[in-house]
Amino acid sequence: MNAILGRIAQGRLYLGISCYVPYPSVYNEIKDFVRHNNCESSVLSKVDTWLVKKTPDRYKVKVPSKIFYEYVDYMRSRINKGMNISEEAVWESVSRCIALSETGNLREMKEEIEREVVGGIIRKFREKYRAALRYGILDSAPDIDVLLLAKDLDAAVISQDLGIQRWAEQLGLRFMESRSFPVMIKEYMSSMEQGVILEEASEERLI
Repeated sequence: MNAILGRIAQGRLYLGISCYVPYPSVYNEIKDFVRHNNCESSVLSKVDTWLVKKTPDRYKVKVPSKIFYEYVDYMRSRINKGMNISEEAVWESVSRCIALSETGNLREMKEEIEREVVGGIIRKFREKYRAALRYGILDSAPDIDVLLLAKDLDAAVISQDLGIQRWAEQLGLRFMESRSFPVMIKEYMSSMEQGVILEEASEERLI
């Protein structure tokens, strides 16, 4: 995380690029990440120094009604897919139990059924259900705050979240994958060191 914050600092000092985080939602998530991963106290100081905290204006920002329509329609398809996965899991568990009942006493096989049949089906169900419902959707308030703040500031969005990416595109926001950001700053800095003059521009904002 120190390396990323270092790139953010370079962007701020030399390139006029400011990185914003929605406050308090995303900012609190970053603080929790720093604490849970036993990062040095200096890391949190750098977070407070180089990331600009701002609360999105949820009353001012306007989102086209078409986006709401498409989101509800998309969520309905995701929920239906999740329901189909649930039904498949139920049918599989029933079929396996019926097959086992033909080979012995179910009461005597209770532990084996729970361990081998039910446990395996639940694990598989969770993986499929998570993929069906979380792929490409906004599943938390911080996700929505990121998009609202970017819309509010006319800023580019930096994220690795597929849901944020999908709906940033729908809102017409500029988007970059998180893993590409440090590379971009490194290339800019390399160009400056080689004497390439960057055009003067207004402050660039990233979320």
